[in-house]
Amino acid sequence: MKIKAYQWARGALTAAVVTSSIGSGVFTLTSSLAGGAAAGPVLLAWLVVGFGILMLALSLNNLLQKNPEAEGVQAYAQAGFGNFAGFVSGWGYWLSAWLGNVAFATVLMSSLGYFFPLFKGGQNVPSVILASVVSWGLTYIVNRGVESAAAMNTIITICKLIPLFTFIVVGIFVFKGGMFTAHFWSNVSSGVAGGANIWTQFKSCLMIMMWVFVGVEGASMLSSRAKSKSEAGRATIIGIICLLIIYVLASVLPYGYLSQDALAKINQPAMLYIFQDMVGTWGGAFIGVGLIIAILGSWLSWTMLPADTTMLMAEEKLLPAYFGKKNKNGAPTFSLVLTAALIQIFLLVLLFSEEAYNFALSLCTAAIVVCYIFVGAYQVKFSYQNKDMKQFWIGFFALLFQVVAITLAGLHFLMLVCIGYLPGIYFYYRAKKDYSLDGGKLTKMEILYSIAIVAFAIISIVMVAMGAIQI
Repeated sequence: MKIKAYQWARGALTAAVVTSSIGSGVFTLTSSLAGGAAAGPVLLAWLVVGFGILMLALSLNNLLQKNPEAEGVQAYAQAGFGNFAGFVSGWGYWLSAWLGNVAFATVLMSSLGYFFPLFKGGQNVPSVILASVVSWGLTYIVNRGVESAAAMNTIITICKLIPLFTFIVVGIFVFKGGMFTAHFWSNVSSGVAGGANIWTQFKSCLMIMMWVFVGVEGASMLSSRAKSKSEAGRATIIGIICLLIIYVLASVLPYGYLSQDALAKINQPAMLYIFQDMVGTWGGAFIGVGLIIAILGSWLSWTMLPADTTMLMAEEKLLPAYFGKKNKNGAPTFSLVLTAALIQIFLLVLLFSEEAYNFALSLCTAAIVVCYIFVGAYQVKFSYQNKDMKQFWIGFFALLFQVVAITLAGLHFLMLVCIGYLPGIYFYYRAKKDYSLDGGKLTKMEILYSIAIVAFAIISIVMVAMGAIQI
């Protein structure tokens, strides 16, 4: 009986890791990847990204077990490197959370466009109007104190997994080996990326693949509920491997059904239109309905996430107290309204972006990479101090992957994220003044770090104005 209970615990934890990580990104993967890479470089990139994310998940799991009092993943930066690092990490996590909602909005409108041509593409005025209504509506619901219930999460999970697994099964049956291997390592000569080399193709995949793993920190926290540390570690490893298999199959199988050029030109969400081509009109509707329900549910959860993040930061005196002030329903109204207003502004900006979804997901990923870098760095520091070399090397590879990946694939996006830090620096200064920390002033090092962030923000604005950075 003990063995059965042990195995069931591992299975439940593994399922939690998988379901809490899968979002809307998997439904858009193929088209986004095919825009810059053939099947071979895609598989190579999955191998590297999978390893890097596994190291990150194991680092989070280790820190959570050994430092359980940390409130939120951003707390590791504060614990390891001081208050300003905690602010930078927490603000990056907050930026990522609401930028993720912008990506949700784009995919939701594109999904609705399958049923209602008025919203096709998700980047026109009707789409922005409806997305704005949904955003403010969800903000109102959360502000009223309504939280995502367990029953709702179950429905959302079903709506994500059933269409996803159906797509994979059908994709296996219609897979054509000859088409898959025809241009395995290089783009077709008439393709969207011309004759790009393997390295260039590999780099084009990184940001997109990292995006679908955003949220893995929540999965690691769920896995910590195991009774033993070893059990939590096994659940994390198995869960990440399962996620990787799902993502690889969902993104690579279509290369054996349609040419890369055709996949790259398919409207988003790509899975909807690919499945329609595979089985007929009902297939598109099947994927579309499930995706719409899943996005609305996920968007509700992610409406609470940024408000919770700033609330925790206010409790740690990294932001002014009004960020954490709750209304009679227990919701942080100021944080919710501020976040909704920024989402509204960004939705308007997307009217002028050629690839709104990819732009939003890239900014979201770049913002959370800041947080993940601090996680890896703290894992290295914590493990070195405790002479745990196994965990030290896990942290080292987690840190190395995040730094190298963002440098190769999204350094300009990281510079754009610096713009989002400008108001944050002011709020951090106000918090120090309100709480009389360090004499109510920024320290010399904090001033230097702030100047560097402001400088990168100004440079990125100039580069956008000159057309050096495309949005």
